[in-house]
Amino acid sequence: MGLRAVVFDYGMVLSGPPDAAAHGELQRITGLSAERLDSIYWADRLAFDSGELTGLAFWRKITNDAGLKMDESALEELNLWDARMWTTVNPAMLAWQRRLKERGLLTAILSNLGDNVLANMKREYEWLPQFDVHVWSYQLRMVKPDAAIYRHTLKELGTQPKETLFIDDRLVNIEGARAVGMQGIVFSTVEQLRADLAAADFDAELPLP
Repeated sequence: MGLRAVVFDYGMVLSGPPDAAAHGELQRITGLSAERLDSIYWADRLAFDSGELTGLAFWRKITNDAGLKMDESALEELNLWDARMWTTVNPAMLAWQRRLKERGLLTAILSNLGDNVLANMKREYEWLPQFDVHVWSYQLRMVKPDAAIYRHTLKELGTQPKETLFIDDRLVNIEGARAVGMQGIVFSTVEQLRADLAAADFDAELPLP
């Protein structure tokens, strides 16, 4: 059974590293050190990605947990800079997606993502409609590596698991995809992805990035 679709994670696959200037703005507004900010930030990120918290509620909880008093305008500013921090791109991966489409493959984005990031992506990215399927965790109230989110993606694509390749920068998410029968490759760099695709003989079916 040949490949019919390639599914991409967004963060650190289609996107580049978090924007350092935006992270600096989060530190400036809160007055927190990078280490203190990051420890609180990641503690509740899953609740944000799952849709349990909106972006504003996420930042209200972060500032409360840090013992900070912030008005709504400051929270809105934090929410915007947070979204901007994740609105970066990996041009080589976007170019590869276009080549996959030219070859006739379906493409999708499957991402653990919150509302503020997607809103900013829609403002900034004209290329989002080039993907056949978009699966955003907060809209479904489920996150990778929950099997249900992979099955939802397959249903939207109309493909069988073995016909579908998933690329993510986290091994736990690749393992989740493999558990439902999808094929998966852990992403680190474009060069390593090219080597991994060739080693798995995908270069016979796909153009290499």
